Amino acid sequence: MQDVLGQMSQLRRPHFLIRAAKAGAEEYTRDQHLKRLFGGRKSHHYSAALSELIELEKGLDQQRRTSAAAYSIVKHVDLLTAMLGEAQLLRATQSS
Repeated sequence: MQDVLGQMSQLRRPHFLIRAAKAGAEEYTRDQHLKRLFGGRKSHHYSAALSELIELEKGLDQQRRTSAAAYSIVKHVDLLTAMLGEAQLLRATQSS
């Protein structure tokens, strides 16, 4: 199984989504974002949280690609923001 940072580097998403997520990642607050995205549940380890975020994002991306009525661009950007924030935190812990 590919590691989560490797999975992140393989993501191919529209430029406007990535730009918005990068802007949001500058203000990333782990507790607030994860609480909102995980329905109040908290994931303590960066790699576990990132792995779960990647799976959630895959579902949203599928909705985007099929033009599903339930698709929310706001939620998609929020998920991508959290993914970028968690990846940054994970890289920081690995380099320490």
